[in-house]
Amino acid sequence: MDTNYGAYTGKVVNIDLTTKEITGYEFSDKERELFLGGKIMAAKIVYDNIKTKIDPLSPENMIVVTTCPMNAMGSPCSSRFNVSTISPLTGYYTSSNCGGNFGLNLKRAGYDAIIITGKAEEHTYISITDKGIEFKNADHLWGLKTGEAQERMEGKGGKFVIGPAGENLVRYACVVSEERSAGRGGVGAVFGSKNLKGLFASGLKGPAAKNKEALMEISKAWTGRLRAHPTTGVQLPALGTAGLVTPMHAKNLLATNNYRSGKYEDFEAISGETLRDDFLVKNKGCVTCPIQCGRVVKVNGKDVKGPEVETIGLFGSNILNNDLQKILDWNNEMDELGLDTISCGNTLSFAMELNEKGMWNNGLKFGKIDNIDQIIDDIAHRKGIGDELAEGSKKLSEKYGGVEFAMNVKGMELAAYEPRGAIGQGLGYAVSNRGGCHLNGGYMVVMEGLGLSINPYSTGAKAGMTALFQDLMEACSAGGNCLFTTYAFFPMILLSKPNSLITRVVNKFATGFGLPVRFILRFPTLIAINMPANMLPHPKALSAATGMKLNFGKFIRIGERGYNLERMIDVHLGVSAADDELPARLTEELQIVGNPKSKVPLDKLKKAYYKNRCWDQNGIPKKSLLKRLKIAEE
Repeated sequence: MDTNYGAYTGKVVNIDLTTKEITGYEFSDKERELFLGGKIMAAKIVYDNIKTKIDPLSPENMIVVTTCPMNAMGSPCSSRFNVSTISPLTGYYTSSNCGGNFGLNLKRAGYDAIIITGKAEEHTYISITDKGIEFKNADHLWGLKTGEAQERMEGKGGKFVIGPAGENLVRYACVVSEERSAGRGGVGAVFGSKNLKGLFASGLKGPAAKNKEALMEISKAWTGRLRAHPTTGVQLPALGTAGLVTPMHAKNLLATNNYRSGKYEDFEAISGETLRDDFLVKNKGCVTCPIQCGRVVKVNGKDVKGPEVETIGLFGSNILNNDLQKILDWNNEMDELGLDTISCGNTLSFAMELNEKGMWNNGLKFGKIDNIDQIIDDIAHRKGIGDELAEGSKKLSEKYGGVEFAMNVKGMELAAYEPRGAIGQGLGYAVSNRGGCHLNGGYMVVMEGLGLSINPYSTGAKAGMTALFQDLMEACSAGGNCLFTTYAFFPMILLSKPNSLITRVVNKFATGFGLPVRFILRFPTLIAINMPANMLPHPKALSAATGMKLNFGKFIRIGERGYNLERMIDVHLGVSAADDELPARLTEELQIVGNPKSKVPLDKLKKAYYKNRCWDQNGIPKKSLLKRLKIAEE
């Protein structure tokens, strides 16, 4: 295996845990042009190898860990790597992005991707270095939390491990590198099902950029832009994602009381401002990141990673808890146990409402927090009611009822953004390939109140915008850059001067941009331009790194190809339009009494979305689209 492009190692391997065989896996330069890297590269590998429904916790499932072309290139926010598999939470395809140092080390060890199949006979971890790949016994690591497991794993380099939750097959267990989690969809449970504690990677030298001088110049300007932008240079460094709590409350977007409301009267107690003023030790960021949005806080006298807005919302307002210190404690403990905080928080709030309605006597109550510490530990170890909570909200609803207020899509729990205050975000949740994900869903909430302020209840152009933003974020993720770099896509004046004439005009008329958005979606390669480098430098940076000739149109087309490829994996696993649904609470109950628009008109939005996507009425990509995207179907 080899490559004529820069920024790639040209090496992909399959590691069979059952036979302990390591074989090369062909991934051509033509495939690199079409699928780029990261999550799209992983989707291509899964698409080619899994064609029918499987048990995600069986040896037949595969774990695909992919690096990205921008890894180790020195560009801003470029340490992201990806892990993909079939989710034990949803039964569909999932990919999870992580910002720890494992991806950089895997790239320096000489690999673009590793594919893990089978099941080890004994507790195992895999060592991957520039000298080769070894299977190592993990008995001494089994049972350890993620922090201690990384400390005790031999060698200096990147480490990617599960905690007790993954070992005990909790359906929303995550995998952790440093303090960063690949959190969604239960990837950690797939590791555990294979007796795989984790991965170690180390190498001294990564691949070179095709045009190093040009990339350095682009990266320098890009870093300056990120530091000057009101979101990436001011808001995120100052408050982190926790800074969104206050505007979310103000705009009916903060999930509260299991999504019965978008406002929380004690929001100030759990806000980013309170986190900064009373708990922040310092900022921290991923490797090569100028934004430094991570929070460092004290838990039991130790400096640890602070919570993101999703954790704050789902363990704060959504369970009616205003004790921010407890949220810090729980966030750290879930990272150590290897639990996805979003699915865990949502499952707890659902169980609380079941208890409130007399449907399941479980001892969990809104506002009661003295038993949450033990419950979190019980979930990770599948003890007592923790064994049932470890299954997630969908399976609980199938046993106890309450499907209409079990806040998940396809089995994956929603993030903390209440979509009745941003109906485009509601559409994104519903059609997201991996389930109720705000990012894979297109993150339309940034247009509907957390960046711009277009009409949150209007359906105009929302379907097309959702698809466009999904494609954009798909491509950025595949390149290896943090999705926060896409914030700079919005001109600074729109965010720094919300009351300016141009901002008010954009907010007023943006929902009328349906036609140009549809044109971009249908004919992206006709837009053979490079966006101004201060808005979207990703194509130019990738061109300098790889030698590929990329512009905005080709970049968006790569994202579109990736999104549809993921959809086709799900189609093979049985997905259809019937799965692109929201809980009835969001589509039938008004969020605001007297405001008939304060619910998600999903049927109308979904129909327009399918049309924009060139999917049929059952939510399946049309053959003409697959041909256009060069996705082969047998």
